[in-house]
Amino acid sequence: MAKAQLTISSKNYGAWALRGWLMCRFAGLDFTEHVIPPDDPAMKAEMLLLSSSMLVPSLQHNGIKVWDTLAIGEYLHEVKPRAGLLPADQKARAHCRAICGEMHSGFSALRSALPMNIKAHFPHFKVWSRALADIERVVAIWKECLVAHGGPFLFGKTPCLADAMYAPVVTRFLTYDVPLDPVCAAYCDRVMALPAMVEWVTAAREEPEEIDELDAEF
Repeated sequence: MAKAQLTISSKNYGAWALRGWLMCRFAGLDFTEHVIPPDDPAMKAEMLLLSSSMLVPSLQHNGIKVWDTLAIGEYLHEVKPRAGLLPADQKARAHCRAICGEMHSGFSALRSALPMNIKAHFPHFKVWSRALADIERVVAIWKECLVAHGGPFLFGKTPCLADAMYAPVVTRFLTYDVPLDPVCAAYCDRVMALPAMVEWVTAAREEPEEIDELDAEF
């Protein structure tokens, strides 16, 4: 049986690529990476934030091709049900799907004002008001989940689909020096300490400077 292949974009700028990649890692899927070049139209589409439903990332597994990050997550839950990508409890599972869907379709102001850029750091970055409202909503989601499900991750002891969906936001908060309360700051630290995140960030920092930041993000 051929190993699964995940097509991704830039590890420094590719928020949706990170989400799909983390889902595969959390699911324990054995896969290889296919990284599309910076001038690929799919790369440009993802980087320019034109949609949350791009052909990057896309997963090929057992003769099946799945694209759209949420679809990849749901597929992985079907083929790797014991991995815990979605909570076992029906109520928690519904809650998880709801906040994943909210991230998938919302937070456009946050995406525009604080684009993912792992290599960069902007101390005391001034965030405009609409993006502040998105940040407040993310923080409220995190706190609600951590209280309801006991932490240390959003739905319990192990990272799941929701943590993968919100991981790029964690990197954004660090890049743009977003002030956080101790509970949310500790959650960010836990996400960044995950072996998969450490691996991704290391690769992002080593990524060649082939992408013009202005073309990629703003």
